[in-house]
Amino acid sequence: MFGRRPDGRRIDDIDPVMKITPYVMPMRCDAQVFLKHRADLEAMSRYIRRQKKEKNEQISFMQIVVAAYVRAIARNPEINRFIMNKQLFARNNCSAAFTILKDPADADKGEAVVKIKFDLTDTIYDVRDRMNIAVAANRIDQPAGFVEKLLSFLFAVPGLATVVVSLVRFLDRYGLAPGVLMEELPFYVGMYITNTASIGLHDVNHHLYNWGNVGLFFGMGTPEKVAVVEDGETRMKRYLPIGITADERVCSGAHYGRFFNDMRRYLDHPELLEAPPEKIRFDKACEYHEDKPKKA
Repeated sequence: MFGRRPDGRRIDDIDPVMKITPYVMPMRCDAQVFLKHRADLEAMSRYIRRQKKEKNEQISFMQIVVAAYVRAIARNPEINRFIMNKQLFARNNCSAAFTILKDPADADKGEAVVKIKFDLTDTIYDVRDRMNIAVAANRIDQPAGFVEKLLSFLFAVPGLATVVVSLVRFLDRYGLAPGVLMEELPFYVGMYITNTASIGLHDVNHHLYNWGNVGLFFGMGTPEKVAVVEDGETRMKRYLPIGITADERVCSGAHYGRFFNDMRRYLDHPELLEAPPEKIRFDKACEYHEDKPKKA
């Protein structure tokens, strides 16, 4: 309310065309744009092997993608905005969420949603540590989390879930939803990422949720081989396909272009993520920081 929310601050000094867009497309599903990207899997694989051999550092493909996102946000804060009640807000955190199997060896044990906040000075090692800590905290031997307890309570009383969800959505529309709820629910992040390759599926263009304010959805798929011509010879090259869904209302196409160009550069050259960025850009009056992760 009054331009402030627990997760952001309203931005007014924007182009009139951008201001009218949420009125033309009031819901996130109205404004979904679907993109495809093929990341150079061979370059990423070489980097992961080199990290293991030379530095004894374990890094995954998904961690490289998330680290590239964090670094690209440090250069392009416009992407880290969201629309709520037809108004544009700057997010006061850099965050991502993803779903994991509670037990990787047994899908029947269920899933858990992991939500992480990053600092824009994070290196690829910081991102890796934050993700590893969060995953370990949500594995099968851990007690039920806040979201699971909340859902169990809501479904224990017939009709209660409908009433509570409707109330929360109403409060959220006007910036009055409890901050503690936004901290826990995965619908309030800058990016949601899914690694469908881990369960043998192709990349997907996942829909954006109308509840919450997720503005980007990344879907990593199973590796694929594509014929390329290099040095005058044709060969099959391995790529990591990524389906991307974006909310076109949050910024101009030029901003999105710069953001995805940055992400492409970091995915092709992950070594650039080993040192903190030389410069960070924040939206006006919306600077934020997170303490560095503590290794377990």
